[in-house]
Amino acid sequence: MSDEKALEGVLPDAEIDALIRDGAIEAQTPFADGQVQPASLDLRLSDDVYRIRASFLPGKGSSVGRLLHERDLQMHRLDISDGAVLETGCVYLALLEEKLALPADISGRANPKSSTGRIDVFTRIVTDGGAAFDDVPAGYSGPLYLEVSPRTFSILTRRGDRLSQLRLRRGAHAPSKEITFSIDLLSKTDGPIGWRARRHAGVVDLQKVGKHAVTDFWEPVYPHKGRLVLHPDEFYILASKETVKVPSMQAAEMAPIAPELGEFRAHYAGFFDPGFGGNEGGSRAVLEVRTRDVPFILEDGQPVGKLVYEPMTAKPRALYGAVGSHYQGQGLRLSKHFTEG
Repeated sequence: MSDEKALEGVLPDAEIDALIRDGAIEAQTPFADGQVQPASLDLRLSDDVYRIRASFLPGKGSSVGRLLHERDLQMHRLDISDGAVLETGCVYLALLEEKLALPADISGRANPKSSTGRIDVFTRIVTDGGAAFDDVPAGYSGPLYLEVSPRTFSILTRRGDRLSQLRLRRGAHAPSKEITFSIDLLSKTDGPIGWRARRHAGVVDLQKVGKHAVTDFWEPVYPHKGRLVLHPDEFYILASKETVKVPSMQAAEMAPIAPELGEFRAHYAGFFDPGFGGNEGGSRAVLEVRTRDVPFILEDGQPVGKLVYEPMTAKPRALYGAVGSHYQGQGLRLSKHFTEG
């Protein structure tokens, strides 16, 4: 019994690779280098993308593809093979390259990738028969779709771009601990404590890493008496006061500290892989912040979220930060698409 229980938890890279070899995870095109992360799988856009009138969930017994056509939800189809712009304020639905035939004891949970959330692109996974976004039920067999809604910046995207990631779990979700974190609105230097997105900026090309000028898209936010007034419909990048550390046998997800407050949202992308923050000095959590209908005052040190930890079934072969990790050791940092310094 103890051996069986030890196998429950988040699946590491080796077990994800095993699911690919066994055909439980398939793809239209060969899997790409780096697609399997320490505790998640990057999901890729196919060239089958639709502009839709509104977001929807299919519900039990219904398929996404059938509803998309029968209910006249699609406005037009885009072929993104050679690149296409997804415009701010519009809702799109993309068929993903990957499809699943999961074992009965394996379920999934999706989240936007860090670089997706930091440019204010709202994404969520939709499954056939799905009653909730981003949840893949145990034993699910079928295609995966991604709803994409750019909120601030229009994006230029192509087939193969990775906007979302999937975490797989054996057994029930069983958090091991929760840690509350707070907002940092005091600068120890002369630099900004955050960034506010510029409205009506240019297009972010998702494949141009480090090529977009920060000042074309962002304006700095400087400390003012340890508080910040969030303006409705504005998008901010802020950072936690605490550093985050995820041990090698744990995975973590960012969650709201009090969903019932409702005034603002402090994150879009929330997966932290094993090894995150393992660098000297640690790494802070970067927060994608948006208020809702009314201005809202944030105070320095105000709790804004929590990290929910859960066990891995085994230690990943490669921890976060070992190879090509953009945000290890981060403080206040924009997405990888923007120039540094």
